[in-house]
Amino acid sequence: METDTFMSMDLQDKKVIVIGLGLTGQSCIRFLQQQGASVSAMDSRHELIVSMDIPIYLGEFDQDKLMQAELVVVSPGVNPNQPAIQACVAAGVEVIGDVELFARFNRAPVIAITGSNGKSTVTSLVAHILQKAGKTVAMGGNIGTPALDLLAEKTEFVVLELSSFQLEMTSSLHPASATILNISDDHLDRHITMHAYWRAKQKVYSGCAHVVANRDDHLTLPDLEEEEKAVDCLFGLSQSDQGFSWDAEKGAILLDGKVFVKANTCALAGLHNVMNIQAAAALVMAVGIKPAQIKKAIVDFEGLPHRCQLVSQFAGKQWINDSKATNVGATLAALQGLAPQKQGKLVLIAGGEGKGADFSSLRQAFNHDVDLLITLGKDGKQLAILKDGAVEVKTLQQAVAYAHAHTQEGDMILLSPACASLDMFKNYQHRGEEFSKAIVGLSS
Repeated sequence: METDTFMSMDLQDKKVIVIGLGLTGQSCIRFLQQQGASVSAMDSRHELIVSMDIPIYLGEFDQDKLMQAELVVVSPGVNPNQPAIQACVAAGVEVIGDVELFARFNRAPVIAITGSNGKSTVTSLVAHILQKAGKTVAMGGNIGTPALDLLAEKTEFVVLELSSFQLEMTSSLHPASATILNISDDHLDRHITMHAYWRAKQKVYSGCAHVVANRDDHLTLPDLEEEEKAVDCLFGLSQSDQGFSWDAEKGAILLDGKVFVKANTCALAGLHNVMNIQAAAALVMAVGIKPAQIKKAIVDFEGLPHRCQLVSQFAGKQWINDSKATNVGATLAALQGLAPQKQGKLVLIAGGEGKGADFSSLRQAFNHDVDLLITLGKDGKQLAILKDGAVEVKTLQQAVAYAHAHTQEGDMILLSPACASLDMFKNYQHRGEEFSKAIVGLSS
């Protein structure tokens, strides 16, 4: 099945500058060279080792060089609002991101997933369902493989996880089905306002054939002022006789008011994953996958590392690694999903680089669901003031040791930081790995 929105562009001998030399920037360079473009690159770092046979300019972006380009491709990690880049826009130089470049050459139907939380789980589950249904699938974007690298694969579907950074410079994607899972404070250090963040997320619905939205979060609905777009399927924890919903008494996900699948038959646990399952099912149903195929696939999907992952049952306690919870909404989702399942106390380890977020919405959950709060990192103090008796520590190892000393068999210890990791760790994966190591260290 080929998308009917296919478009392309002639890049032969076109003078293109790529800004940002991370994995995505390097994939852009490879693709542009394959298309015959004359490519150079810039990166704000002053020292960088990259083995690419093109002119590379490090340090402050050279506005004069940028103004001479015919096309500028900005990596998602680079803020496009910088003066040199905005000067290009004002002068009429086309400035796009890697996903927009992908969209202009892609010929396969795209299923696009964005939102503040749950993107990676839903993206991976969508790909899993399609594969189990016998479809060839390429998956990437903000997860795993850069979008442009997926163009080399012959596939029936492309499943993309998309960040607000990628979407703000994308206009030609036109997905076969798309969703905004949820919206909560995130990346306000770059977007500055919630409105700007929301506007970037809304771009996933541009030209979308089938819209899937969260009935319990009005910010996920299409902006009717921007584009009159009907919602094809809603999902949520509130009960409804239309679309996907949740029946707490039956412990079942419903479709149009009837039992679709019992939650206890699914490997994914927690109410936040009930939402993720609903969203994934709606997205694939919109592109023709049958309900029976969907049910069969979601039962055996076990989820992703560092996302509410049970990593140990040392000393009869549940040690849960949710290091991917890098914002407030993710930690709220983890608490709301796991608190109803706890048998004893729930200890939360949180903190790190808050990215300018407002933590105040965590206060109620901390006081209702959390028995002991342990904080660390750059913004740990801001979290600690939200709960009486919170304990501040300097290292993750200290946090794990304190949690172990103040819990007993049947208790749950949850690492769900509500913050980014870069103040103390290489990335959220490294943070999660150190959490697991610290648990192992308790027995030594």
